Amino acid sequence: MPSFSCDACGACCRNLHLAPQYRPLDRGDGICRHLDERTNLCRIYDDRPPLCRVEEQFLPLFADTMSFDQYVEETTKICQELKRITPSTTK
Repeated sequence: MPSFSCDACGACCRNLHLAPQYRPLDRGDGICRHLDERTNLCRIYDDRPPLCRVEEQFLPLFADTMSFDQYVEETTKICQELKRITPSTTK
């Protein structure tokens, strides 16, 4: 079974304004209030909200509409698009 592979680029954490469900984490400029901008790492990673746990979101939100393989594929596509539209976020 595939899994989502995060390379800690920070693109998802820098584009919260694109998804309303992330508004509570937005510090007001589309960037997550828990993102360490120097490292692109989450300052609360071990305690991050369920919404930020990609694989854990499959069952409650997507299992009735797609397979896990499709979910990983779609999530990876979204990740690649966020990288494309986000100014350099690599460490």
